[in-house]
Amino acid sequence: MAKLEKRYDFVLYFDVKDGNPNGDPDAGNLPRIDAETGNGIVTDVCLKRKIRNYVQISKGAEAGYDIFVKEKAVLNKEIDDIYKELGINADSKNKAKGADVEKGRAGMCKKFFDIRTFGAVLSTGANAGQVRGPVQLTFARSVEPVVALEHSITRMAVTSEEESEKQGGDNRTMGRKYTIPYGLYKAYGFVSPHFASSTGFSTEDLDVLWDALTQMFELDHSAARGLMTTRRLVIFEHQTALGTKPADELFNRVKCEHTGNVPARDFSDYTISLDGNPLSEIKTVVAL
Repeated sequence: MAKLEKRYDFVLYFDVKDGNPNGDPDAGNLPRIDAETGNGIVTDVCLKRKIRNYVQISKGAEAGYDIFVKEKAVLNKEIDDIYKELGINADSKNKAKGADVEKGRAGMCKKFFDIRTFGAVLSTGANAGQVRGPVQLTFARSVEPVVALEHSITRMAVTSEEESEKQGGDNRTMGRKYTIPYGLYKAYGFVSPHFASSTGFSTEDLDVLWDALTQMFELDHSAARGLMTTRRLVIFEHQTALGTKPADELFNRVKCEHTGNVPARDFSDYTISLDGNPLSEIKTVVAL
């Protein structure tokens, strides 16, 4: 695999229609909203989950593309299994030390795409140290304030005979569903070749990341999330590992303007441009 030698910064735009892009469990699963500005929020953890899900589905059992943080996984067991494969006597009680930690860390990076991409804390079990990933994402924020709607829903069934008797045979139960009518969100991302060299994150892995960012919502549809779609991915490719310009200066070249209906109810109500030129392609790579 080719070594990553250039720095990358990117801007990701995605939208949601009639769905909840990222519910807050501390607020009854309401969509996350900045209380001061009214702008919607989608956490970086939520976006990483979607990237992981895409890679897990698209790559399947392909070597080197397993996912460490997957649903219902037992993380310490994954660490223990790596040490068994490497022939090292280490587990949660007999923790690895010294060179064995480095060997275990390298083994975890080689096997798991999300570890060599985002990093991970691997010191909870047999101890494979900590990994700082080369790819980092910010929270996504809606470009304009959003409103969360509450909908009453009815289920024409109950879960038990006892509940049916209490309902008098009506068997209807009420619930709530929360959605955002429409919101266009923007997130920023960074790819560091310095950290990539320590995790083994390659140019091939980078291509998988770009594919995931453009297609991750296509494999993650659900009634709760409504219609979510990646709209634009603008990638700034530096010519060196250190980079040629500050990320903030590059991000300011990408503008989003409200040019259609108010309030917005579709992506066509916005225009996204780079240096004043409207972008029509989902993915745009800018060589600096």
